[in-house]
Amino acid sequence: MTFAKLSIAAAALAIGFAAQAAEPQQPSVVIVHGAFADGSDWAKVIPLLQAKGVRVTAVQNPLTSLDDDVAAAKRAIDAAPGKVVLVGHSWGGTVITQAGANDKVASLVYIAAFAPDVGQAVGELGKAYPAPVGLSHLVPDAAGFLRLSDEGMSKHFAQDLPAAQTAVMAATQGPIAGKAFGEKVSVAAWKSKPSWYLVAGNDHMIQPALQRDFAKAMGAKVSEVKTSHVPQQSAPAQVAATILDAVKHSQ
Repeated sequence: MTFAKLSIAAAALAIGFAAQAAEPQQPSVVIVHGAFADGSDWAKVIPLLQAKGVRVTAVQNPLTSLDDDVAAAKRAIDAAPGKVVLVGHSWGGTVITQAGANDKVASLVYIAAFAPDVGQAVGELGKAYPAPVGLSHLVPDAAGFLRLSDEGMSKHFAQDLPAAQTAVMAATQGPIAGKAFGEKVSVAAWKSKPSWYLVAGNDHMIQPALQRDFAKAMGAKVSEVKTSHVPQQSAPAQVAATILDAVKHSQ
């Protein structure tokens, strides 16, 4: 090969690398689970995201306080490459509302989740709506942590899942410090970030009407599935589609 041909080849290779470097990096996804669960709650959704080349991290919340859970989310956000699509389920929506103020967070995705405004706590939300039947199945321990009874898990948290699966979910659930529900958020990231909301239409834990009102207040892109409180378990394809739409629009 002549020197001229080598120069042309080198130039073409350099152009190729430059073009590749110029392509925007696909955002990472950081997922924050809710109360009475852990990161494995997302085991059906994560492979669907990974199949599309999305880097995913499921946070393991300590569920000891809002500040502790926000700190865990922030560590995952800081460690994720590129921009971040921050996803929260249930209590995790409160966490991402606070943690989502991070400059790396490009957008927020709420899955059947709380979305408090500044100065609000979860325990204050939804009082204008009929009480969700699932909340009557919370069981406190001597240390002030709350868990769901087996009946609460099978009939109200995940009533559309097989009994064998809800039995495992009950055994592996993460109890949450009751005080967390009284802790107020100091920032509402959804006020400054594009947001998506997936409503669980048969939810017994957070009133579907309240979920729709959350989505309306934040101006979110809304979709709905007729599932229990855990669409990530009973309708993982729809949940993944919602997250992937956020990823697509957060390049």
